[in-house]
Amino acid sequence: MKDLQNTYFPTVKAIKSAAEKLQGIASISPLEEHQRFSDKYHCKMLFKREDLQQVRSYKIRGAYNKISSLTKEETKNGIVCASAGNHAQGVALSCQLLKIKGKIFMPAPTPNQKIEQVKMFGKEFVEVVLVGDTFDDSYHKAIKECVQYNKPLVHPFNDPKVIEGQGTVGLEIIQQSDTPIDYIFIPVGGGGLASGLSSVVKALSPDTKIIGIEPAGAPSMSKSIEKGELVQLDEIEKFVDGASVQRVGDLTFEICQQNLDVMTTVHEGKICQTILEMYNKDAIVAEPAGVMSIAALDDFKDEIKGKTVVCLVSGSNNDITRTAEIKERALLYANLKHYFIIKFPQRPGALREFVVDMLGPHDDITHFEYTKKVNRENDVAVVGIQLKTQEDLQPLITKLKAHNFFGDYLNNKPELFQFLV
Repeated sequence: MKDLQNTYFPTVKAIKSAAEKLQGIASISPLEEHQRFSDKYHCKMLFKREDLQQVRSYKIRGAYNKISSLTKEETKNGIVCASAGNHAQGVALSCQLLKIKGKIFMPAPTPNQKIEQVKMFGKEFVEVVLVGDTFDDSYHKAIKECVQYNKPLVHPFNDPKVIEGQGTVGLEIIQQSDTPIDYIFIPVGGGGLASGLSSVVKALSPDTKIIGIEPAGAPSMSKSIEKGELVQLDEIEKFVDGASVQRVGDLTFEICQQNLDVMTTVHEGKICQTILEMYNKDAIVAEPAGVMSIAALDDFKDEIKGKTVVCLVSGSNNDITRTAEIKERALLYANLKHYFIIKFPQRPGALREFVVDMLGPHDDITHFEYTKKVNRENDVAVVGIQLKTQEDLQPLITKLKAHNFFGDYLNNKPELFQFLV
């Protein structure tokens, strides 16, 4: 482990200075008690609503604190950033407010809603360039731009000024709460928020436990802390675009491994369930990274009972076109959505027999892709079925096999599942 005496840790003074600079730029977001979750987990549950910022995430804090610290000489050629979306919006708004030109590199799969928001906030001061599949791809392109044209990089997490700006979230939480805070649950992507928030909270409220949460498909901070050194993941699941990086920052890693009490992951399907639950029951529209802190609560339900708990709702930049995918992932995670290869005997009435006699009264066909004349005896279809309860699955499989309709079960065969569905 690196000598802690040589590790950068943001000071309370630096974070308070950032808070002063952000007055009138970033909102002091509400810290509000959430009764439904308080009742569910038998605790005092508080939501820190960073989804209500103008750019709909906390990222304006770090972006503005960094860009406003640069000199005119440093910004004469403009600035550069790489981002999966939320940091880009913070940078874009900062560029517009400070009248500084910015070039923003974003992964090509970034939801269109985020891209349009970046252009809207930046107006004529920003240029958006879509490149690569991940944040890391965009980052490498941004670095080349900085070197070639002598422009400063506004890093989304691995920068002291960005970390200090994000730390103002933690400062506000401490100032807003009228009771001591036992737990704070925060999302972790590259680690900028976790580094800044944890530093100020540990200084002002050392007994508060800080729980960091990553997507299960992109556990770069978890793996690094586990090994005691920076780890670069070869592949990541990109669904949680606001918190999926292959490698966290060297600065943020050093801080997080010292400050975070627990570093854990949450499954993308559970994240999708939480998005839908919060929308349907609380009218809160949150993006995948924005609900990670809440999605992880079930794993800590015994530990937080009777405690004061803060969950950071970190962003609400969710593209409505992703709703179908979110529902699909939630149902698959809950074991309610199942895909089969079904064999239909080539005789009249086979399809009717399948629908009437094989399916239960509450089963719904949600996907049907028919391929004729695969062989002489059977036609074949890929069929998606949504069940009422997960307990209905095994009886369905048993019935399909008994009547010779069963071809294969695809949910546990990712190579076939991705190819056929």
